[in-house]
Amino acid sequence: MSSLSPVMQVFLYGLITALATGLGAIPFAFVRSVSPRVVAMTNALASGLMLGASFGLLSEGADHGRFATLVGANLGVLFVLGAGRLLGDHDMEFGTARGEDARKMALIVLVMTVHSVAEGVAIGTAFAGGTTLAIMITAAIAVHNVPEGLAISAVLRPRGASIAACAGWSIVSSLPQPLLAVPSFLSVEAFRSLLPYGIGFAAGAMVFMVLVELLPDAFETGRRSVIALLVSVAMVAMVLFQQLL
Repeated sequence: MSSLSPVMQVFLYGLITALATGLGAIPFAFVRSVSPRVVAMTNALASGLMLGASFGLLSEGADHGRFATLVGANLGVLFVLGAGRLLGDHDMEFGTARGEDARKMALIVLVMTVHSVAEGVAIGTAFAGGTTLAIMITAAIAVHNVPEGLAISAVLRPRGASIAACAGWSIVSSLPQPLLAVPSFLSVEAFRSLLPYGIGFAAGAMVFMVLVELLPDAFETGRRSVIALLVSVAMVAMVLFQQLL
């Protein structure tokens, strides 16, 4: 990629991280049953992964600005609350799903898309600091995106989405990464000051969605001990995974 312009390099590296999100759909190629028990377990898996990602985001945001991260987190909560009510006022359709299932599918894609905004800014600002460091950060984000795609697929697949649709929507949710990497690279100082707000926003949105949308459904249809175990294991695994990166 050395022959490409810096702007094109930033965009292509951001696109790679977006495409990596689609890999999270692969495990669901082997899930044949969509019984209520499976739905509960996949909700628990998605909840744990999202909570673990949120904890990592809050820790990262605090390094950039504690107050800004707190403000962003509260705005994220308000965003999900407003989006949930707005979507609930319409007869939703999402692929072959309708009603409440369609609303949850649309909401998870929306929340994870918002989450990708902060990662896109991170890629762009990293490239402004040097190519070697930027490549390392881009690789870390790409690997980190795989379990995020898994979380999205865990909500979409049991509700009737095909594997291709799961992968496609996972990639769509990460498109803000290449799209925002370029402007943040060109205006690094302006975007860097907004980063903690974006990080907090994403964390607050994910935590609120887990507590209000995913976990209540999981506990309603699944065994409480199994659901709690899956959430805990997935959350701890995600936190440790982020530490390794």
